[in-house]
Amino acid sequence: MANPTQIVLENVRLSYVHVFKAFSNDPSQTPKFSTTILIPKDSAKNKASLDAAIAAATNAGKMGKWNGVVPPIVPNPVHDGDGVKQDGTPFGAECKGCWVMTASSPSDRPIEIVDRNMQRIIDATQVYSGCYANVCVNFYPYAYQGKKGVGAGLGPIQKVADGEALGGSTPTADSCFSALGDASGSFSSSFGQPVPGSQINPLTGLPM
Repeated sequence: MANPTQIVLENVRLSYVHVFKAFSNDPSQTPKFSTTILIPKDSAKNKASLDAAIAAATNAGKMGKWNGVVPPIVPNPVHDGDGVKQDGTPFGAECKGCWVMTASSPSDRPIEIVDRNMQRIIDATQVYSGCYANVCVNFYPYAYQGKKGVGAGLGPIQKVADGEALGGSTPTADSCFSALGDASGSFSSSFGQPVPGSQINPLTGLPM
């Protein structure tokens, strides 16, 4: 790509997916489109792209917002999934063996999402925490309230494969219920006491 800060991460896994509707779990923060990206450590190509883009964003910060002064350690959004989070707690099991980062986009910049055939995906259930995708990410320097660092902007997403859903899934009707048969013969009250020979009122659904 012509822009050295913009890359495509290939065959990565998505987590905490909020790409169809802007979201924030903090009422004081403006909702954004976002997703956490799990990047397998065995992908040398992805890691090389990350390092080069972050270096380009750092240089852009030096030449621009940072007025020539680069912090000794430049904070960036890429973390070691085999390590711990900023609060000291370990990353989830799905992060093991991966680099972990979160990218976001403002609520007025919707994310374009396509499938393997470049057809637009509009069904939100098709892109979920656990699926695999190619993701376009743009790194940028920031200077905010005295803090300097490199952030990650979220661009278009191409879903490439399904995967095991992270964080559980909605139960199916088959896993919760069994067939009850025809209700026209008898009806049991909500307290479990049978009402012999009762009939169901077709308008109210209650016994007559």
